[in-house]
Order: sequence, then C-alpha cells, then structure tokens
Amino acid sequence: MTTLALTPAPAHPAARFTDLLAAEWIKLRSLRSTYWALGAGALVVVGFNANAARVHAHDYPRFNPQIRSVAWKLALRDAFTDGSALILVLAAASIGAITVVGEYSTGLIRTTLAAVPDRRALMAAKVVVVTAVMTLYGACVASASFASTQAILTSRHAAVSITHFGALRVVVASALLAPVCALAGMALGALIRHSASTMVAVTAVLLLVPSFITDRYRWTAAVRHAMPVNAWTRLTDIAYGHDPFTRLPRYGATVTGSWVVLGAWAVVSAVIVVVAVDRRDV
Repeated sequence: MTTLALTPAPAHPAARFTDLLAAEWIKLRSLRSTYWALGAGALVVVGFNANAARVHAHDYPRFNPQIRSVAWKLALRDAFTDGSALILVLAAASIGAITVVGEYSTGLIRTTLAAVPDRRALMAAKVVVVTAVMTLYGACVASASFASTQAILTSRHAAVSITHFGALRVVVASALLAPVCALAGMALGALIRHSASTMVAVTAVLLLVPSFITDRYRWTAAVRHAMPVNAWTRLTDIAYGHDPFTRLPRYGATVTGSWVVLGAWAVVSAVIVVVAVDRRDV
C-alpha cells in the first residue's frame, strides 16, 4: 500500500496597498451612477455660474459708475456662486457616501472583507481613491466655472484674470469643497450604513444645520465657522471687511481658520471611515 504525502497549498500573498488602490479605482469607475452624478453635477454647477455672469453682463450698461468701479467683486462672485456651491456639496457628498453605503446595501462588503481581512488598509485605499478623484473633479469644475464666467464678462470689460487679487483663492477653495464633502459623505455612510438615512444626514449636517446657526454668540459663531460651507463662504468673500455698506459680524471667521476647517473636516472624516469599519461588525 502506498501512502501519498499531502503537501499544503501555497499561501496567497497578502494584497499590497497598490493592489487595493487599483481594486477601489475599478469599483468606482465601474459604477454607472458615478458618471451620471459627476457629469450632471458639473454641467449644473458650470451652467448655474455662467447664467449668473450672463445676467450681470446683460445688466452692466445700467450700472452706475460706483458699481462699475467694483465690478471685480461681481466677477469673483459669479466665478462660483452660493447656489452652485450647494449643488456641488450635495453631488460630492452623495458620491462619497455611495462608495461606502453601496457595498453594504449590495452585500459586497462581506466578499470584500473576506478577500482583504485588513480593513484599515482597505478603507484607507478607498479614501485615497475618492479623495484623488474628487480633488481632480473639483479642480476641473472650479476652473471651468471661472473660465466660462470671465469669458462672458469680458464682453463688458468686467472680467478678472486668475492673477487678480483673491481670484486664485476662490478657485482653490471651490475646488477643495468637492473632496472635503465627499469625505464627509463617506464618514456618514460608514457610521449609518443605510442609503436613505445617509442622504438625509448628509443634507442635514452639511446644508441645513449651518443655515440655522447664527453668529450672535461666541460659541454659536465658533460652531458656525466650523462648518465646511461657512468656511468656503468666508474664503470666497474676497471683499470681506472692505465694503463700508456691509456690517461685519461680532465674531467673524478668519481666512486661516477657514482653511484649517476644510483640512480638519477632511482628516477627521478619513479617520472616521477607517476606524468605523474596522471596529464594527459587518
């Protein structure tokens, strides 16, 4: 009788971080909803801003000399309006939330975690991919908005260049709004894990709550200034403190503090995504 020696099967090497990045990139670009959300969001944002510039270009002949002397303020406001910022916030946060919640709703998260037991590395790769894509997306949308609005205002000689005081700050702050809100959406998705509830939370946290908080008291002003939309508003308000007809708030936000707020939201949201998935069961 012959005894067969059983040799153990060779162990598969653990996935490298670059492999995880490639896998997350394939997941993101394979979702048809990603293209629709990014494309529709970009068209609406750029169109919204272009329409604001068109209206101002149409009304420009009726402006008095005093308003024409400060036409650069309108040009910078048209480069990225408040309404377009709200649309960008919703689009970016929704895409970020879908990248996490979508895996839970379809059950794909079980297969993913079985293939990659290192949850922290897995979620870190997802954070890196979403941050890179949304940063590029925000840069393209903000640049396209600035270029299109200034091209429209050029017909009235009311446009500004990117080298004008505050123009680059408007473009950079608007571009960063996309990755920051996408990471916030991912963090809420990792905590809630339910599609509808996550979307409601995204709208409430990023849009509704900041609109109800006043800057009348020091502590409420601190909370208000700590919200990403309010930080973006301060950064893009280039005429802040230079308009004699506008009353400044008692506890105003600073430019440096607003940059810190955007960075803090991104870092804290990324940490929540990694820790929440690592500490909780599927």
